[in-house]
Amino acid sequence: MRSLLLSTLTFLYVGVLSAQEMNSAKLLEIIKQEADTVQVSGNSYRFLFNEAMLICVFDENANRMRIISPIVEREKLGEEELLNALVANFHSALDVKYALSDEIIWSVYTHPLKELSEHQVVDAIQQVYAAALTFGSSYSSTNLVFPGNKKKVEKPKTKPLKKT
Repeated sequence: MRSLLLSTLTFLYVGVLSAQEMNSAKLLEIIKQEADTVQVSGNSYRFLFNEAMLICVFDENANRMRIISPIVEREKLGEEELLNALVANFHSALDVKYALSDEIIWSVYTHPLKELSEHQVVDAIQQVYAAALTFGSSYSSTNLVFPGNKKKVEKPKTKPLKKT
């Protein structure tokens, strides 16, 4: 029993020591490795990933960050697409969610900043990109789908916003 306890404590101690405390500088380096181009402006990084525009916004004091990508203007969508996005938020968007802000539909990943690992940042970029790309078709951020009522109305893919 004592050996098991000592082993567990050692594992936890090593895990804490190896845990990465993410900050804005580390975040920028990871994004630079993944992105085609990066523009820095205050507490945000605007970058192209596979020719799609993504934005990373962070607040180190609040320990928050989000990676977002604009998809389409709200006025260009019908009720079916909005309902499909809500269903996808539960079943197929996984760590990314579809959201509405300033009359734009976005794919959004949010997370506490300090607790992020490098792998999670790379995965977040890929999921935000995939969710934006599949909006209007499979509405998914990965190949994984949670079971349940996934009934969606399939429509031709909505043309995404122009990249800047």
